Amino acid sequence: MSALTEAPRPAESPTPGAFATRDFRLFLGMRVPAVLATRIQDVAVGWQVYDITHRPLDLGFVGLAQFAPVFGLALVSGHVSDRFDRRLVLVTCLTVQVVCAALLLALAMSGLDEVWPIYLVLVLFGAARSFSGPASAALLPNLVPLEQLGKAFAVNSSTFQAATIVGPAVGGLVFVWGAPAAFAVSGLLAMLAAIAVAAIRTRPARAEPRAITWESLVAGIRFIHARPAILGAISLDLFAVLLGGATALLPIYARDILVVGPFGLGLLRSAPAVGATIVGLVLARRPLGGRAGRTMFVSVAVYGIATIVFGLSRSFALSLGALAILGAADMVSVFVRQNLVQRATPDEMRGRVSAVNFVFVGASNELGEMESGLTAAWLGTIESVVLGGLGSLLVVALWIWRFPALARVDRLEDIRPQ
Repeated sequence: MSALTEAPRPAESPTPGAFATRDFRLFLGMRVPAVLATRIQDVAVGWQVYDITHRPLDLGFVGLAQFAPVFGLALVSGHVSDRFDRRLVLVTCLTVQVVCAALLLALAMSGLDEVWPIYLVLVLFGAARSFSGPASAALLPNLVPLEQLGKAFAVNSSTFQAATIVGPAVGGLVFVWGAPAAFAVSGLLAMLAAIAVAAIRTRPARAEPRAITWESLVAGIRFIHARPAILGAISLDLFAVLLGGATALLPIYARDILVVGPFGLGLLRSAPAVGATIVGLVLARRPLGGRAGRTMFVSVAVYGIATIVFGLSRSFALSLGALAILGAADMVSVFVRQNLVQRATPDEMRGRVSAVNFVFVGASNELGEMESGLTAAWLGTIESVVLGGLGSLLVVALWIWRFPALARVDRLEDIRPQ
């Protein structure tokens, strides 16, 4: 018997579409303020930490503090998402995010001159994200008809990227009034996101009593390992972004290389999302037809090239353009990976599989920030970014050889739970 009892999917409208369901609209209503809150917090924390220490390595520790709990809690968080109401999990996590914003606000108002208390709050924030990521990913497929799932992923990703565009720019503007103002706005937005999730009516799954065993905890890992195309897609994204990620070093570029200040930092952080949003909107209207696996390899190669261009640029306009192309390429990769993982995974496994996927994504982002901070401290900021872009290209070449099953993936719409 399945560990979960499926709830009926939302009724289709005469003109079926992702936006036809009230709960999907509420889901997007959660995504926007939640992402805005996180991105505003990112800008404020990054600038505050670098302003206190002036050490690239400390920016790397910002990513590590958030990734460590995601990695440590991955098995538990996935199991929680498969056993309990995913809406309740999300509301709880967003409430913790509000608490974190309040703590960062208090630290900023105290005239903080050392960074370790900030890292402690980020660990708590990372712990909340370790549960919210799998719960959010596992909840979405239950809110729309199956035939609209690809468009729902594209709309969801575009919404995420649109908020990512606005968030850093708003963070840079709000930071003019100081870090406390930025953290206050972040907390209010997280509170709005929690209210939106609480209003969702769909109950995606009901857990049946079952003992928690080691087998059930590691089921997500075994599911992915047994499917080369999924493993290849997730690990390609992990290593390419892990090596090529330059976002952790943007405060250095904004302050010391391009000399554009906090608002310029917000624009730099927003630029990848501009490119990603444009591509996401295109994919929402015209999803990929065929050769999805090959398209993913090409997009990651473009990501690496754009990273190299950004690393070498001394022009603010060229830097923004390179980051926009980088984000556009990453959006294609994310679209293929999301469809591949969610379409091939049975609902009773989605929480655990999404948790493993979230660790890979978190590793590529937060752990990538740590890698960038370390290499920048050892080799220099520019050298770190360029070397990371070259590393991404090398990963693409190796993965084409190692995961031919991913290269053979054709139409995403034809993928069904395995």
